[in-house]
Amino acid sequence: MAKDKTIYTCNECGGISPKWLGKCPHCNAWNSLIESVAESAAPTKNRFAALAKTAEVVALADIEASDVERTPTGQDELDRVLGGGIVEGGVVLIGGDPGIGKSTLLLQALDALQRAGQKTLYVTGEESGAQVALRARRLGLDGSRVQVLAEIQLEKILATLDAHQPAIAVIDSIQTVYSDQLTSAPGSVAQVRECAAHLTRAAKASGTAIVLVGHVTKEGALAGPRVLEHMVDTVLYFEGDTHSSFRLIRAIKNRFGAVNEIGVFAMTEKGLKGVSNPSAIFLSQHAEPVPGSCVMVTLEGTRPMLVEIQALVDSGGPSPRRLSVGLDRDRLAMLLAVLHRHAGVACLDQDVFVNAVGGVRISEPAADLAVMLAITSSLRGRPLPKGFLAFGEVGLAGEVRPAPRGQERLKEAAKLGFSVAVVPKANAPKKAIEGLTIHAVERVEEALQVLRTLE
Repeated sequence: MAKDKTIYTCNECGGISPKWLGKCPHCNAWNSLIESVAESAAPTKNRFAALAKTAEVVALADIEASDVERTPTGQDELDRVLGGGIVEGGVVLIGGDPGIGKSTLLLQALDALQRAGQKTLYVTGEESGAQVALRARRLGLDGSRVQVLAEIQLEKILATLDAHQPAIAVIDSIQTVYSDQLTSAPGSVAQVRECAAHLTRAAKASGTAIVLVGHVTKEGALAGPRVLEHMVDTVLYFEGDTHSSFRLIRAIKNRFGAVNEIGVFAMTEKGLKGVSNPSAIFLSQHAEPVPGSCVMVTLEGTRPMLVEIQALVDSGGPSPRRLSVGLDRDRLAMLLAVLHRHAGVACLDQDVFVNAVGGVRISEPAADLAVMLAITSSLRGRPLPKGFLAFGEVGLAGEVRPAPRGQERLKEAAKLGFSVAVVPKANAPKKAIEGLTIHAVERVEEALQVLRTLE
């Protein structure tokens, strides 16, 4: 069978060239020509016809909407991020650094699904079947009946999916798969886009849930065209330091659930285990309170987590440093200015270092108050009281703004034994929370005044 002819289309102007050129001959744009399959003159069936279902125009109120059924993967933390489990016909893209544990997690999930009676398929393009079997032995998955296919040709993978009709299939990884319709190498933009489109079509047509493993670039973003993330239903990022035993899995996009959910895993000799109480990871175990340490409650999706913010203020030179790990550095500079202007605490000639314990990244502004109190504590050399926590956004005028879902944050803190909290006035609960003394403040100077009375 003759291969389809390939052409090169410009991303900027849509111009067509029979061969690749560095500069588009039509609009003179550089590096804009992308390989694609030329449309045949013969009336052939379009390969994406299964996606174009015929439908009439219907009013939104007349459409019957039912909740999608989910199949639990056996990994509670993974189910949390997915929104409850795998969806029939859903396509999930999971990316992460090499060696972070993507293949390990998916092999464990497939084994749990297979033991629950689901038909599973693991397609590996980076390893042989013997290597996958060796990993399964190391993980303690003896006697696993997960079906394994070592293949990278797209047409053979699609034929296997059609023949076996698994409930869930894992493609590890999408960058190794290639289609005969294109002449470019596996991993190129055209191959990744074309293969992902074919696999997405197969998932929607057959009802098989497909998980695609994706490589990441040096910057940590998913490799390949950005359209890859638009094609799939769910995008997950697997994060964590390879030197630490803890891993975070985060949902960036989810058509069937909430985004910004987080799952926490611990890497053990027997694979990845879910961590049900992640707050214990992000809190340092101090025998006695130390200066420069303040605990705050952050929200990761629907999950409140306690994180320790540490600050170190030290005498600096003529150009003092401002360094933050896990927090926005520009926001730190802003908070220092607010602290000086509205609370009279000056760090003009001091080096200021701020760190979020445990390698967690905090993007929400609710950490502002905790950062300021930690800086003040380190500058004065006085520790905050035992069982103390704070949260709240701080504005440039010195006001303390409320954080979303403050009640849940306070209840989580009380559950873990914290006894004193400084919170925005708008977050103060109407009913007292047992075991937790709450000080509601409206301005930064009020928060520092409360701190002086507690010392």
